[in-house]
Amino acid sequence: MAYVVFYAVVLHPDRKQIQAVTTTRTVAFSKVKAANTNITVTVDKAAQMQKSPDKTVGSSSLPEDVRLNFVLILIDDLGWKDLACYGNTFHETPNIDRLASQGMKFTQAYASAPVCSPTRGAILTGRYPARTRVTDWIPGYSVGNSKPMRPPEWTKHLPLEEHSLAHALAGAGYVSASIGKWHLGGPTFWPLGQNFSVNIGGCDMGQPPTYWSPYGIPTLPDGPKGEYLTDRLTLEAIKFINESKEQPFFLYLSHYAVHEPIEAKKDLIDKYEEKAKKEKLHPKPNTAYAAMLESVDDGVGAVIATLNKLGLSNRTVVFFASDNGGLIQVTSNAPLRAGKGSVYEGAYRVPFITTFPGVVPPNTISNAPVNSVDLFPTILEMAGVDLGDYKYLDGVSLVPEFLQKAPLKPRNLYWHYPHYHIIGGATPFGAVRQGDMKLIEFYEDNRVELYNVTADIGETKDLSKSMPDKVVNLRDDLGKWRSCVNAQMPDRNQNQPNKKDRYKKKRSFGNIELKK
Repeated sequence: MAYVVFYAVVLHPDRKQIQAVTTTRTVAFSKVKAANTNITVTVDKAAQMQKSPDKTVGSSSLPEDVRLNFVLILIDDLGWKDLACYGNTFHETPNIDRLASQGMKFTQAYASAPVCSPTRGAILTGRYPARTRVTDWIPGYSVGNSKPMRPPEWTKHLPLEEHSLAHALAGAGYVSASIGKWHLGGPTFWPLGQNFSVNIGGCDMGQPPTYWSPYGIPTLPDGPKGEYLTDRLTLEAIKFINESKEQPFFLYLSHYAVHEPIEAKKDLIDKYEEKAKKEKLHPKPNTAYAAMLESVDDGVGAVIATLNKLGLSNRTVVFFASDNGGLIQVTSNAPLRAGKGSVYEGAYRVPFITTFPGVVPPNTISNAPVNSVDLFPTILEMAGVDLGDYKYLDGVSLVPEFLQKAPLKPRNLYWHYPHYHIIGGATPFGAVRQGDMKLIEFYEDNRVELYNVTADIGETKDLSKSMPDKVVNLRDDLGKWRSCVNAQMPDRNQNQPNKKDRYKKKRSFGNIELKK
């Protein structure tokens, strides 16, 4: 079956009006880059924060009286190569690049799933999607009898019994705000149900009806006509920081951008059109997408400038990440293979940046493989929350990596996606990464592929035939992991004629027997 996807680019006729409105709401985005000075702390303060071993928060050497704030900026569908600091030569992201230069940039950070909702649940709980059973974007595709397998009866919301970061931090005296995209179930399961004190813009929507006010988002009052959504969410984040500056806070700023619809400010689109023409780029990059990303970058700069202005930078940890890889219909993830909704690296290798002045060394590059589930234990350790109260966490704290005192202990990373993604092309699959090697297991036909994702980042050479012992080892490990987390498996579709004998034979995956 063939699918044709159309992406609309909406041009707003009058950005000057938007800029004027934005100025009245306390921030002029055109001046963000100039206002965003480097995040600095005094030498004395930095020294103080890294000594006194008898006064620690978790394993990081911080004074006992320092209550850290946490800002998590999550971008929707941002590809691994979309930022200038990750090698993109067309997009302009100076504020995010500056963030990377002042902290740690991860080259092998992974989303917990090839799509958004499962990764978001993993970030907020520290648990793999297979464990929470939020394994696809909500509500997912309905494939009926068109495919050889039927997805399991998975959970289409983040269960309230899954204690979120906001719940864990509330017990330590934190106030938490979720601003922007949520996409983890209906009204009962919106952020307030997960112990966030503030919810602005979070609902069951996976994308906005439009990026221009009136927005049509039930949890976001419309602004003046023509206000831009990315700007508005940034302003709401700045308002929360100002109102919460006297107490420890957790800000979850989850932009809808750069998810479609691809809608951007006209003057920025014109800028990138001219740039593409001047540089004679073929094929021409998506200029509206580039413009959307620049608005995100402006917003990041505004948030950081606010932390600087309020004197909060030296006790605020900033995380910047994406929920999955870039959609190849609007951006390129090269040299990674494929993109969002696929089984390959382009679907789940993502940008990840952390800054904490005086603690996380500037201009640091980490090649450690890390996963979305690591944010939960990392933030809790830095907040001084006892991780022993949270059983069955799949993530590990990244504090040792931040301090550069010892490498993270080797571990395997896992993926489980028992679904079909119509646009990205994924069929039900599981994957495990161990060291440099990654095994992908296709549930439809029991086929496997094996890649060295360090030497062959583009996954061009399947090593499964030449390394049979490694295949057996990783396949067995993946099966045992699925049993451990009680992963739901897809069923054979009995209403579809079996065109190949392999579908008539019972297959088993590790310790899990695939249902016929």
